[in-house]
Amino acid sequence: MNVSTVSQMRAMDCAAIEQYGIAEELLMENAGQAACTVLQSMAPVVGRRVLIFCGLGNNGGDGLVLARKLHSLAAEVRIYLLGDPSRFSGAAKLNLDIVRHLPLNMEQLVDSNTLADELARCDTVVDAIYGTGLSREISGLQGQVIELINNSGKPVLSLDIPSGVAGNTGQALGIAVQATATVTFGLPKIGNLLYPGFARCGTLHISHISFPLALTVDKQLQVAVNSPPPLPTREVTGHKGSFGQALFIAGAAGYLGAPRFAALSFLKAGGGYSRLAAPETIVPFLSMQAGEVVFVPQQTTPSGSIALKNRDALLELAASQNFVVIGPGLSLDSESQQLVRELTKSLDQPLLLDGDGLTALCAEPQILEQRSAPTVLTPHLGEMARLTGYSIAEIEQDKIRVLRQTAAKLQVVIVLKGPHTLIGTPEGQVFINLSGNSGMGSAGTGDALTGTIAAAFCLGLSFVDAICKGVLLHGLAGDLAAADLGEDGMTAGDILDYLPQALQAERNCLPATLARRYSGPLPV
Repeated sequence: MNVSTVSQMRAMDCAAIEQYGIAEELLMENAGQAACTVLQSMAPVVGRRVLIFCGLGNNGGDGLVLARKLHSLAAEVRIYLLGDPSRFSGAAKLNLDIVRHLPLNMEQLVDSNTLADELARCDTVVDAIYGTGLSREISGLQGQVIELINNSGKPVLSLDIPSGVAGNTGQALGIAVQATATVTFGLPKIGNLLYPGFARCGTLHISHISFPLALTVDKQLQVAVNSPPPLPTREVTGHKGSFGQALFIAGAAGYLGAPRFAALSFLKAGGGYSRLAAPETIVPFLSMQAGEVVFVPQQTTPSGSIALKNRDALLELAASQNFVVIGPGLSLDSESQQLVRELTKSLDQPLLLDGDGLTALCAEPQILEQRSAPTVLTPHLGEMARLTGYSIAEIEQDKIRVLRQTAAKLQVVIVLKGPHTLIGTPEGQVFINLSGNSGMGSAGTGDALTGTIAAAFCLGLSFVDAICKGVLLHGLAGDLAAADLGEDGMTAGDILDYLPQALQAERNCLPATLARRYSGPLPV
C-alpha cells in the first residue's frame, strides 16, 4: 500500500476533481460515509450520544457529513464548531447549510467551561478539528478541547488523522488527540504510520473515497508499507552451497554476543554457510555456543579486537562469499576502525555495515560513495545522528527527509532501526515496516537483523527486496516470540529461536492478526 505526503494528497484531491470530474462534495460524502461505517463498527449508534468537534476546513466538513449520517441512524448528535462558521467554504459550507436545516444541536464553541460535563454525558467523541495539513503547535481553545477529550475516557474516532499530529512526520504539535480509532482518506499519510502519530491513531482504517486507482498507485508515490515479494522456493535438492555463503567480520574482547547473534541468525533465517572472522582470543568461547558456524580466527590488537594486519587475508576470503557483514561488536579500537574503512573501500561484494562498522565510516563517509557493489547500513537513531551530523531530535522531527537525503548522498540503502523501521534507497523510495514490537528493544536484536538480511539475499531476492524481507522477517520473529513469551524480558536469543518459525509462517500462512497488521490500515 502506498503512503502519501500532505502535498501529494492535496494533488490527488485536485486531480480527482479537475481531471476525473469527481465533485468535491462527492469526495466529502464518501469520507463521511466511511467514518460512519467505522463508528458503527465501534458500537451500535442507535440512541447513542455523539459529540462531534468540527474545525473550519474540509476535516470539519467531513464531520458534518458524519453528523447527518448518524442523525439518519437515530443517534443523538451534538456538534461544536471550533471557529467562526462564516469561514466555511466549498463542500464544507454546503454541508454546514444542510445541517442547519436538520434538527441537530449545533453551536460555535467559544469557551471550554461546560465541555467536561458534556463529555461525561456522551457515549462517543468524533475529532474533526484539524486535518493533515496542520503545521503549527496547537494552543488556545483548540488545545483545551483536545486536553478535555483525552481526559474524558470516552471512545474517540478521529477523521483522517488525530488532530495535533503532523501529517508528514507523525510528530505531535504540542498536544494531540488520543484516538480509539482513526479513518484516513485516499491513502494513509506518513503521520498515520510513524510514531508517535501511529500510536495516537488507535485502530487505523483507510477509505479510498472513490479515488481512481491511477492516483493511488502512481509511481511518484515513493513511500509505501513494507510488503516485499515472497522468498524464492527452496530447492528440494539444495545443499549448503545452494543457500549462500556469508562472511561476518565481527567481535572483540568483551563483545561475544554480537558476533554470535549475527552469524547464527544467517543460518536460522535459511542461509547455508556462515563464516565468522573474529579475534582468535574469543573464538574458543564462541565455538561452544555456535558450533554450526565456521570460525576464521583473526590476529588481535593489544585491546583484543581484530588487527589491521588481517586486511589482505580477509579480502581474499571475502571474494568467495555472496555477502559480507562488518561491524557487530567490533569495538572502537582505532586499528579495527581503520580496518573497516580499508575493507569497505576494497570489497566488491554486497556489504552490510552495522554497529561499530558504521561508526568507522562516520569519519570518512565519502568511502561509501565510491563503492560499486551494493551497500546497506543499519543504524539506530544514535548512529544515524553520528552519520549525518543531525541531532537525534532533528532526525525524529522528519525521519523520512533525513533518510532520503542521506541514502541519496551516500548511494546506499539505509535501514533506520526503531519502532516501524524505515528502509530508504538511493532512488528515494522509502518502505515503512510494520512488524516487530517493543520487546525487541534489547541488546543484540540488531545483530540478529544483519544475518537475516544476508540470508534473504542469499536465498535469491534482489538486494533491496532482501533488505525489506529481512527487516519484515526479523520483526515477525519478534512478534511470534512475543505471542508466546510476552514482550517483557525478550532477548536476542529469542529472536534467533523464532526465526525458523518466522520463515515457516512466511512460506505458508501468516497468523491472521499479523497478516492484517502488516498490510497497513484496515479497508473500509
